[in-house]
Amino acid sequence: MTLYDSLIAEYRTDTGLSVENPANGDHLFTVKNYSVAEVENAIENADIAFKKWSTLTGKARAAILRTWYDLIIENQHALAALITAECGKPLTEANGEVLYGASFVEWFAEEAKRLYGDIVPHHADGKRIMVLKQPIGVISAITPWNFPVAMITRKVAPALAAGCSAVIKPAEATPLSALALEKLAIKAGIPEGVFKIVTTTDPVEIGKVLTTHPTVRKISFTGSTAVGKLLMAQSADTVKKVSMELGGNAPFIVFEDADIEAAVAGALISKYRNAGQTCVCANRFYVHENIYDNFIEKFTAAVADFTVGDGADEGTVVGPLINEAAINKVEELVENAVADGATVALGGKRHTIGGNFYEPTLLTNIDHTNSITQAEIFGPVAPIFKFKTEDDVICMANDTPYGLAAYFYTKDMGRMFRVMEALEYGMVGVNEGVVSTEVAPFGGVKESGIGREGSRYGIDEYTEIKYSLIGGI
Repeated sequence: MTLYDSLIAEYRTDTGLSVENPANGDHLFTVKNYSVAEVENAIENADIAFKKWSTLTGKARAAILRTWYDLIIENQHALAALITAECGKPLTEANGEVLYGASFVEWFAEEAKRLYGDIVPHHADGKRIMVLKQPIGVISAITPWNFPVAMITRKVAPALAAGCSAVIKPAEATPLSALALEKLAIKAGIPEGVFKIVTTTDPVEIGKVLTTHPTVRKISFTGSTAVGKLLMAQSADTVKKVSMELGGNAPFIVFEDADIEAAVAGALISKYRNAGQTCVCANRFYVHENIYDNFIEKFTAAVADFTVGDGADEGTVVGPLINEAAINKVEELVENAVADGATVALGGKRHTIGGNFYEPTLLTNIDHTNSITQAEIFGPVAPIFKFKTEDDVICMANDTPYGLAAYFYTKDMGRMFRVMEALEYGMVGVNEGVVSTEVAPFGGVKESGIGREGSRYGIDEYTEIKYSLIGGI
């Protein structure tokens, strides 16, 4: 019996969606495979539930969400063990994800009481202008496997706080964390139909339901840019509101005046967290030519010390990639770069322990036209480039259709502002390798997405603004 069995035992079925552990291939669980008709029914139930949930006071919704937060914290270690089992990330990181995911529930429980409107100065005598923020209605969300708890709470918490109801399709690889969250939500007192998880072996058809059903008024998606574009197109006929957190290609810049020790520490966590499988991972490293060799030496020594293995094993720093397709993609990118003249400074191949494990890798002497500079690597591979001037590196950093996150290290205050403003990204870490927090707006520009999650701005994504002109005063 595992630590998390009590959270998901009731969801076990004999046939349906099979879930495997990416570290060893072991079968973990089989859960229900929802049909199109069942998902449509869940949407209709969500609409019924919305009509009552939306009439509760913000304070009443806040109290229920706060109870959900408390239950998530109470079950932190069980949820973390579940995350590690189904997505492979090291247990320490999984525990961190649970706290991060819970922080959105706590934050938006508080924001439920602060969904303010406005009284606008009137334009004529005898009239008054009032602006309200009202819940948009039933929302749907499609979430990824790399943060199976946090990507749900970051969407569901503001939706529920605003008064919406939500139908969520988690990634096929990681439905168990989602179901555990649903169970804790029900236990917290969130009414039936307000928050529903639908699991499936047919994401394409269920995705169409969630994007085309007329009752759904908003869809939120985290995933690849290609899929995001498809979901946006499918949502167009019913003119749904959309939030899209899509692909990234984050540059990590180290200027000649940077604190190299701090830059290396930031690079390690930015690149190798979750084996490089995060949308905000550093994807391309640019190091000034004056400190390039020093940085490479320190960075290589630190990465060479990493322990690769099952995320459940003590001491593991880098876990497995999510599946065979993921490791094939990383392998192809590295082989292509090497064929194009890149030097493997460390790693560069599948790990000797086999399975879905790939060696933490550093590549140097890379042609900037190589495909690895434009691809979202989603693996433990760090391509490192040399640069000469500030203008040059800004040009190279912006040379991508993506614009999610960027990072740079410098001690020069003027440069901090110049570079931060010049980088075409929705989030910029200055002397920091991790930017995620519930109190700040998360999201990208260009082909990295639309909308923001977290912060006081996040709840507005789930509201409509209603203007009322009141006359006869």
